Amino acid sequence: MAKHGRRTAGAGGGMRIMTEPRIRAAVPADLDAVLAFWRIAAEGTSISDDRDGIERLVARDPEALLLAERDGELAGTVIAGFDGWRCHLYRLAVHPDHRRRGVGGALLAAAEERFVRLGGRRADAMVLDHNELGQHAWRAAAYGPQQQWTRWVKPLPSAPRG
Repeated sequence: MAKHGRRTAGAGGGMRIMTEPRIRAAVPADLDAVLAFWRIAAEGTSISDDRDGIERLVARDPEALLLAERDGELAGTVIAGFDGWRCHLYRLAVHPDHRRRGVGGALLAAAEERFVRLGGRRADAMVLDHNELGQHAWRAAAYGPQQQWTRWVKPLPSAPRG
């Protein structure tokens, strides 16, 4: 994806060029950096926030974990999972230094393009009830809570290793 520039106000009133984020699928070499990134940029933790969890994700669906890079730095992530029936979005996280600069929107646009390519009809997102910053970002992207649903969960026992 090509980088495009836009002018933004810099410190002291000067103008600087802000490059658009480059969106790409994560590869196995990115996974440790993604886990470290989530500790800084993501709200809360997930039972799957470990090396084994994201290795399985990338092995099963190599295009699901999308990364946004700006000037060579990891600026954001989103997981765009499609099970053949539903489109699910997880782990939309933008580094605090890159928030409100189009990173989240670029990630969601790439995720939605992926879903359309795969034949998806509707995307849903997992957003923590107490994550007000996240809720604001999702609303800004035209997502909204669906009041008639409640998420039911059951942690599964660990699979035997070997």
